[in-house]
Amino acid sequence: MALTPAAATGTMAHAHKPSVRGQRPLLSSSDDRTNNQILATHTPDGRDFDVRPLMCVVEDALRRATPITIETPQASVELLEDKVHQIDPVEVLPHTIHKIASEITYKCSGTSNDAHATTIGILHMLSTFNWDAKVALAMAAFAVNYGQFGLTVQLHPTNPLAKSIATLKQLHDIFERTDVIKPRLDAVNTLVKATLNVTWCIIEFNELPLEYLGAESPEMKVALTHIPTAVYWTIRSIIACESQITGLIGAGRNNTSCATEAWELSSLAHKLNSMNDHLTKQLEQCRHHIEKKQQSEAYQALVRLFETVHIDNMKILRALFCSKDERLLIDGTTKNRVGVGMLQRKIVLLFVSDIDISDEELFVLIQIYNDTHGGQLERRFEVIWLPIVDRHHPWDAKKDERYNHLASKMPWYYPNNPSLIDPTVVRYVRHAWRFDKKPLLVVLDPQGKVVSPNALHMISIWGSLAFPFTSAREEALWKEETWRLELIVDEIDPTIIQAIQDERFVCLYGGEDIEWIKQFTTLLRSIAQDMEIPLEMIYVGKSNPKERVKKVMSTIAAEKLSSYWQDSTMVWFFWVRLESMLHSKMQLHEKSSGTFPGHRAIVPGNSGYSAIAPGHVPEHPNGGPKVPNGLENDKILLEIMSLLSYDSGGHPWAVISHGSLDLVRYNGKKLLECLGQFDTWKDNVEPEGFLPALRGALEPYHTEEHCIKLVLPGDVSPMERVVCAECLKPMEKFVMYQCCNDD
Repeated sequence: MALTPAAATGTMAHAHKPSVRGQRPLLSSSDDRTNNQILATHTPDGRDFDVRPLMCVVEDALRRATPITIETPQASVELLEDKVHQIDPVEVLPHTIHKIASEITYKCSGTSNDAHATTIGILHMLSTFNWDAKVALAMAAFAVNYGQFGLTVQLHPTNPLAKSIATLKQLHDIFERTDVIKPRLDAVNTLVKATLNVTWCIIEFNELPLEYLGAESPEMKVALTHIPTAVYWTIRSIIACESQITGLIGAGRNNTSCATEAWELSSLAHKLNSMNDHLTKQLEQCRHHIEKKQQSEAYQALVRLFETVHIDNMKILRALFCSKDERLLIDGTTKNRVGVGMLQRKIVLLFVSDIDISDEELFVLIQIYNDTHGGQLERRFEVIWLPIVDRHHPWDAKKDERYNHLASKMPWYYPNNPSLIDPTVVRYVRHAWRFDKKPLLVVLDPQGKVVSPNALHMISIWGSLAFPFTSAREEALWKEETWRLELIVDEIDPTIIQAIQDERFVCLYGGEDIEWIKQFTTLLRSIAQDMEIPLEMIYVGKSNPKERVKKVMSTIAAEKLSSYWQDSTMVWFFWVRLESMLHSKMQLHEKSSGTFPGHRAIVPGNSGYSAIAPGHVPEHPNGGPKVPNGLENDKILLEIMSLLSYDSGGHPWAVISHGSLDLVRYNGKKLLECLGQFDTWKDNVEPEGFLPALRGALEPYHTEEHCIKLVLPGDVSPMERVVCAECLKPMEKFVMYQCCNDD
């Protein structure tokens, strides 16, 4: 970026006036005359060149020229030579540098050196250059003079030529009095460092892309107002440094450190440091403004990319996993590095998560992946981990260890480093795909089109039958489903499937009220024995099998109340499977109502929940309220909501089935009360069957008074209207934030 004559001169012309946002100018109103003199020297001819390579050489020369310094930074010779070759071959540069160097030496050799006049004179010599070029060329001229002095200092003990020059300048005696000249040279070195800092800051301003930050923006206005002043004081400071060096010539042993001169150098260093702090602050504000615009532009480009039809998925995958290194992915099976090219025209499932996913979540997904990836589907789809990390918090060793721990378990592909995921991609995933905390499995077809916003739930329910994991396939699978016991338990417990095939009665029950559990299991077993009903009872706990549930299981085992799942992962997956069904169903209802994929606010914290109040599902009464989204007609969804509502409210519950399709599900306390009155409806069992008789006996327990709730995980999008499964009336919606619910 180059400041045009119109932009630079026009903006600078008001440097003496109060700047925007209440910033105080670096020159006060009493310096109007000086400020006008500075601006009067600026008549750029429109030429521009890259001053960065020149300044790299200048900085290297100044560092190497630092006298009486035991250790000096050693720059790479190869790097320096590279910068030399990068300097623009502008013929006027060496002549201009020589001319300025001679002018500075001449003016500083006089008895009455007017630093201000000399500075203005140099600015006139540099009038046709931009502000960054002015200060860089002046610094180059000083580097030539200071470098010659440094060479003499460093080489005079061993090099005859340097010794002769030192003798002619009467410097050799001074070199032996380091205690005299060191304080002065230290002050010079401090000021030189300050000039370098300001110069680099001015150069970085000039490199800012104006297409993202116009010269009229408030941030840039402040900077452009003060840059001429900073250039002036930088040149004036190098003149002061040159005066100190020139003053050593011919001084001999009588040279002494002057407190006034040291104070002047210190004052100039303080002034430049203040300017640098001010300009650096403005530079950061400009960069922040530019970064926001660039991110917004990149985000919109990513949005358009996903909306565009492609011939394959390469553009999409490269946008998500952009890196200079083409082999940026790790094959989780072989641990070899690979590129995204091998995924061309394949169905790709993006596993989106942070690094706080539990081992149970990962274990279940790995199990599903292995089940669906080992047969005919092996070459038809692939999975890539898309880790989303919080960039507002530093990446430390603990997070790195956690990332490597998760990656080591994954049989699919994952990035070599989570930093490879661009912030724009992270933003897109959070907003467009509504990722907050819960993992997602976004499905891309062979052309890179999103065909399912989250197939994780679909795969959790149907496994390989869900292939090719599209929303259309999900809808087709639900149309084939009915509310049956196999849908609830699937292959979690093969003994239950066997019991169904053997036409035994199966009772699943949950909750954490141990007294209810004792009474219920004892009473139901007694009734089963009395009626000679083959019965299997299995305790399935709660969705969060914490310490209290473990104690319940211990009691069940000790008193032999019923069967239970000893593996906590089975309990966890049972409830996750129910949540998956709920999510899948609601997702389809959103789609059918025209709100798919819907919008959900991103909330802080580890988990976000929506609380909805469903209840028991009775037979739908005639004349029930009509709800536009049609949820009251979806028996499977209402049954799932009811089971989850029992778990959310901490209520005991039970499902009793005979065969696959004949199920009775009810609130545990009312069911226990009904079973306690078994003698009153016992005679109906033989003609009707146990479950029909039980269903009829429960009818009087349906009441209008109920107070139950359903807590949904944060990845379930709240719908506009949800009906209560008890009375079919629309329910109120609440939001709850929860970190954990350890017992």
